[in-house]
Amino acid sequence: MVTVTTTIRDERPDTDELVVLYDAVGWTAYTQDPAALTAAIVGSHRVLTARDDAGHLLGLVRTVSDGVTIVYVQDLLVVPSAHRSGVGSALLGAVLDRYAGVRQTVLLTDDEPGQRAFYESRGFVEAHDVEPQPLRSFVLLR
Repeated sequence: MVTVTTTIRDERPDTDELVVLYDAVGWTAYTQDPAALTAAIVGSHRVLTARDDAGHLLGLVRTVSDGVTIVYVQDLLVVPSAHRSGVGSALLGAVLDRYAGVRQTVLLTDDEPGQRAFYESRGFVEAHDVEPQPLRSFVLLR
């Protein structure tokens, strides 16, 4: 694993940077409407970015939250050239630190083995595997 030197900061990147980042990971449902993507970022509870020493945007994590009882990790994305470099772990760690007092941290992700391994390595459990009693999760996509 190659480690990349990054700076994590609270910021909301501009529309152009967002479109490049979301396109880089193939999240084109977001980039089809750049104004909506920007509005989603602006309306997020928290947005953290990872930048390299030259200031290039390497990744982003954003949350939806009441700041007390629940935080939903809406997006965690890293440019492909920085995958497996520690950027995703740094972003997730930073967001978990900022919400350390919040009871529930929830996220929804693709059904891909690498995703599961990544989140489980950070202490996340699939809803049906929660102890002492499993949970059920639901989603409605439109």
